[in-house]
Amino acid sequence: MEDRLNNPKPAYSLPELTKYFLKLGTWGFGGPVALVGYMHRDLVENKGWLTEEEYKEGLALAQLAPGPLAAQLGIYIGFVHYGLVGATLTGLAFVIPSFIMVVLLGMAYQLYSGLSWIHNIFYGVGAAVIGIISISAYKLTIKSVGKISYQSLKANWILWAFYTIAIVITVLTQQEQVLLFIFAGLIYMIIKAPPLWLKKPISLSVLGVSGLGFWQFTKSTLITIAVFFVKAGTFVFGSGLAIVPFLHAGVVEQYKWLSETQFIDAVAVAMITPGPVVITVGFIGYLVAGFPGALVAALATFLPCFLFTVLLAPHFKKIVKNKSIKAFVEGITASVIGALVGSVIVIAGRSIIDIPTALIAITSVLILIYIKKVNEPFIILGAAILGLVIKSIS
Repeated sequence: MEDRLNNPKPAYSLPELTKYFLKLGTWGFGGPVALVGYMHRDLVENKGWLTEEEYKEGLALAQLAPGPLAAQLGIYIGFVHYGLVGATLTGLAFVIPSFIMVVLLGMAYQLYSGLSWIHNIFYGVGAAVIGIISISAYKLTIKSVGKISYQSLKANWILWAFYTIAIVITVLTQQEQVLLFIFAGLIYMIIKAPPLWLKKPISLSVLGVSGLGFWQFTKSTLITIAVFFVKAGTFVFGSGLAIVPFLHAGVVEQYKWLSETQFIDAVAVAMITPGPVVITVGFIGYLVAGFPGALVAALATFLPCFLFTVLLAPHFKKIVKNKSIKAFVEGITASVIGALVGSVIVIAGRSIIDIPTALIAITSVLILIYIKKVNEPFIILGAAILGLVIKSIS
């Protein structure tokens, strides 16, 4: 691949890079934005392993192609100098620590979920998760659709229309409509940057621990899990939280694998563990079909991310300049984020059940806005303690 993206011999070895991502996957709290920031600070500023240009190209690819942002950037960084082997090792090193954690948490959840103190903990945690997701949805809106202002609404009214339609449809149907995403991307591409083929008259074709549930699964369930989570991984743009509405529509509404409470708990588990937020799929897979379900769900979700990265990276310099591709992704992103906002509204309606949970959610939002140094895991921990206290005195 043109001397591995035309870069000179790296100043680091593959084992060193793999070790770094293993540490980041173990201790990297804060979600996708924080993880991307850690990579820039450590690999560009402190170690000098990557140039600013290499980092920006990787970040642009991670934002352009579907896949969880931080995981995709890590895979790209591994690919820059060490190709397919580097991409594989960095990706695995980044994901495996948090995968192990969510499986262990899944085992504990299966074993103790019948105890009242577990429910008391997640009483507070579920409300805090709503606050955290709300802030993330707002940040994604500002970043990908535009600032909430008259000028932005006027300049990007088509994206705002896709965004609003996705919110309304998600709230009304309580499901994520994947075809809406594709339709939004195609319409925006045709309006903003129609590809050359549209201008030509061509014909188009149609597009042993039974108490823990560790090994409880069926083959048909695993196949269904694989198909569903491959779809989920294919339609995650920009942030791991964008997968939440898709997962909610599938595992709660369509397949009824989890209850509403279990789904909120799964999102909470992703918040309190390091590494990519998307690793919540491992927890969900475990609750559905034990360890095989967790493994299949995680592999299926990250496979599209991995394939998109290693396939696009060699040609990315040309792809990123294609205005039609950029417009298609912008249209999809606006509707995906709208669906995320709609999903937050739906889930909040079922999780904010009284004044204490409303206050916990509002407090979580205020902390994230005004106290920048407080990370999500500390908010989750505080909410868990509050849940225990409130339930013990009520």
